[in-house]
Order: sequence, then structure tokens, then C-alpha cells
Amino acid sequence: MGVLKKFLIVLWRIWFYILIAVPIIIFFPLLLILTSKEEYYSKFFVIARIWAKTVLYGMGFYPVVKRLQKLEKGESYMFVANHTSMTDIMLMLTVIKNPFVFVGKKELTKLPVFGFFYKRTCILVDRSDVKSRNEVFKHAQRRLNQGNSICIFPEGGVPDDESVVLDPFKDGAFRLAIDHQIPVVPLVFYDNKKRFSYSFLSGSPGKMRVKILPFIATENLQQKNKKELREKVRKEIYDELTGTY
Repeated sequence: MGVLKKFLIVLWRIWFYILIAVPIIIFFPLLLILTSKEEYYSKFFVIARIWAKTVLYGMGFYPVVKRLQKLEKGESYMFVANHTSMTDIMLMLTVIKNPFVFVGKKELTKLPVFGFFYKRTCILVDRSDVKSRNEVFKHAQRRLNQGNSICIFPEGGVPDDESVVLDPFKDGAFRLAIDHQIPVVPLVFYDNKKRFSYSFLSGSPGKMRVKILPFIATENLQQKNKKELREKVRKEIYDELTGTY
């Protein structure tokens, strides 16, 4: 890779963090109000979607979405997708209009600016703490009762080895979906690793393809079916990632 290209990628990467931070700083007072009470969350979600689109399009990314089934307004869902990039959060917010709450790693609260509101709006989990993992289910139940959906990246994080297509899934999303009898909605993010991976001197503007797969119902399922559900969802996403769009 030439020196000029490396320099341009570094500038482009820095621009990503500027796009994340500046809108949050500008609208800080409004965001502070909208994150002060959970009943304001639907309004915060609208602002979050605008922010996400600003980041994606500002970086030269443009989503191309194929929907095999449409979401119903007012219904709650469990959204799951493969996780390969920091842009996964923005892409999920851009693609899904139904208000949802992320379940995410507690470590992200340490990020400047973004981490402050992440802590105030997401359900946080410390995967090394059994008590924290159990608390997630209580918080998720409350948010679902408020009419929201839940979004979890079931790999539990981005694989350290970028050659990994899809890490094994953890149980949390599927346990919650069965507990609350809500459909699981698998999404496939085809290009995020290529567009903006965690390797610093990599990436490029371009399209980000997304496919929303048919929903998987959980009516009449019990916790004994959790593993079967988890593997069914993982196989569908894996087959898409290793096949053709």
C-alpha cells in the first residue's frame, strides 16, 4: 500500500470519529433530555436514526436493503445480525424503523461522547459477571413491555480473526425471544467487514448490502428448544454469508 493511500485512509478513519462525535455534541442538550426518561425513548430513537444515516452517508456508505418479510408497526421483535464492524450499529439503526433497544457490551461505555449516551439508552451486559447477564433479562422484559424491540449481535462481539465468517452464537437473544414469544428477525450484513473492519488501514466507501430474512416464530417454543432455534438462525445467516446475495 502506497504512502498516499495510507494517509488518505487515516484521514478517512479520523473523519468517521468526527461524524460520530460532532452531531452528539451539537445536540447534547436535546439528547440529554430525551435520554432522561425511558418514556422518551421513541423520540430519541428518531434522532439516533438520523445520526446513524449521517455517519454512514458521510463516510460514503450507502445501504442496499432486500426485505424478504416486512415488519409490522407496533410489533416487538428480536433483531439479530452478524457482527464485524463498528458500522453495524449505524446500519441496524438505518435499516430498522421499529424502535428497538440494543443489548451491548458494557465496555463500550468507555468511548468518549458516544459512550455517555450508549450507557443511558442501551441494556448493558458484562459477560464476565453472571449477575450482570441475569439483569439483562429483567431490563429487556421492561423495555419489551414498553412496546420496544430488542437487538442483539449474538456472536457476543467482533471475532478477533477477520477470516472467521461467523462465530458461534450465544443463547441470550433466543432465550429472550422464547420467554416473550416474539419473532426472531435475522439480518445479514454482507459488506461491513470489507467497508470498515477493525484493521485500521483498511476499508473503502461503497454499498452496504443487507438482507432481512424471513422471521422465525417462537410461539409454542420452550427453553428446551433454545439451542435448536439458535442454530437454525445461525445457519441461515451463515449460508447467506457464504453463498450469493
